[in-house]
Amino acid sequence: MFIQTESTPNPATLKFLPGQTVLELGTADFPSAEAAAKSPLARRIFAAGGVTGVFFGTDFVTVTKAEDVDWPHIKPQILGAIMEHFQSGAAVIEGEASGGGHAEHTGEDGDIVRQIKELLDTRVRPAVAQDGGDITFHGFDRGVVYLHMQGACAGCPSSTLTLKMGIENLLRHYIPEVLEVRPVAA
Repeated sequence: MFIQTESTPNPATLKFLPGQTVLELGTADFPSAEAAAKSPLARRIFAAGGVTGVFFGTDFVTVTKAEDVDWPHIKPQILGAIMEHFQSGAAVIEGEASGGGHAEHTGEDGDIVRQIKELLDTRVRPAVAQDGGDITFHGFDRGVVYLHMQGACAGCPSSTLTLKMGIENLLRHYIPEVLEVRPVAA
């Protein structure tokens, strides 16, 4: 098994491509070792040490390291953990299906929210997945769109620029009711 790695705009995060499906649908975010309890793969990666976050996409695993750890010291253990997991045949996530969807929104803004989600799914999420992350919709209130950044996007030095200059401009162009985009924590 050959696992490719790619850098991301976030220097603390690397994208690992195992050459096979990681999740059939959606994404899964594990911001801590405790959050990884239901994922044998995430548990193995956290066990490598120096890992502060793990994120799964359809065909990639994004790993965020601690500030005081260098990639050359932990990358071999992470590669080994991913390889061992896929060779074991164990499930990536035990029990329920993964999340990775947008928050539900009901109310008078339903049509605007539908347009926001459609633009996020068709124009934004594919681009941020290339960088090893994901962005999900969390709400729309009085012209403000609330988004949650995951994987390589969370904590990325350029994430504010991505939100303000990229996503906000895109949404405001197509949906005049959108005035601003703000990040939310999980």
